[in-house]
Amino acid sequence: MEQLIFPILLVGIALMLFFQIRKQKRSMQQQQQLQNSLAEGDRVMTTSGLFGTVVTTSDDSIELEIAPGMTTTWLRQAVREKVNTDDSADSAEDVSDDETSGRETDEGPSGDTSDDRSEEQATESVEKQKAH
Repeated sequence: MEQLIFPILLVGIALMLFFQIRKQKRSMQQQQQLQNSLAEGDRVMTTSGLFGTVVTTSDDSIELEIAPGMTTTWLRQAVREKVNTDDSADSAEDVSDDETSGRETDEGPSGDTSDDRSEEQATESVEKQKAH
């Protein structure tokens, strides 16, 4: 029985390595396809989280417009993903709706009135200082 444990363990490790290598190759191919498919007008996010619109492309670099009239040069490898402009517009509307609803109730994300609490703490500390 002990003679079977070692070969089974080796086969298990070999299978894990095989599947890990396959997953990594697939991921690299997808990233390469993304970088090769970049075209002018695409909205992208870089690996550092910067959003921009592709203005021009060359073999190994691209120029991104990050603000009106502001372009920066990036390596193609720095592009993490294409951003769907429809999804980003929808999410921006959701965020603005959340912000306005938060202002109406003056409640933080957890439903607490954090401003009231901080004012109470400040008042208590001033009273303690006056007492001493």
